[in-house]
Amino acid sequence: MSNYILRLYITGNSLNSQRAIANLLKLCKEELNNQYKVEIIDVLEEPQRAEKEKILVTPTLIKQLPPPLQRIIGDLSNREKVICGLDVISKHPE
Repeated sequence: MSNYILRLYITGNSLNSQRAIANLLKLCKEELNNQYKVEIIDVLEEPQRAEKEKILVTPTLIKQLPPPLQRIIGDLSNREKVICGLDVISKHPE
């Protein structure tokens, strides 16, 4: 069962895209106990989805579930900002 449904919008295989994917997957693995589903959408391959979601900047992470819907922009390297944006109680307080 996926308690978190996350969509990460990226642009191609850029360094920022790679960093955002790595940061997101690491955080999910460490904090969400396999209760998540991550979908990675490349705006170059699926521009209509990006347009529908009004994605203006990549990388952009959208938390679909649980509510409320949240958007986090950037390479997700600021762990505290991402944890706060996802409403996750960190198991590893810094």
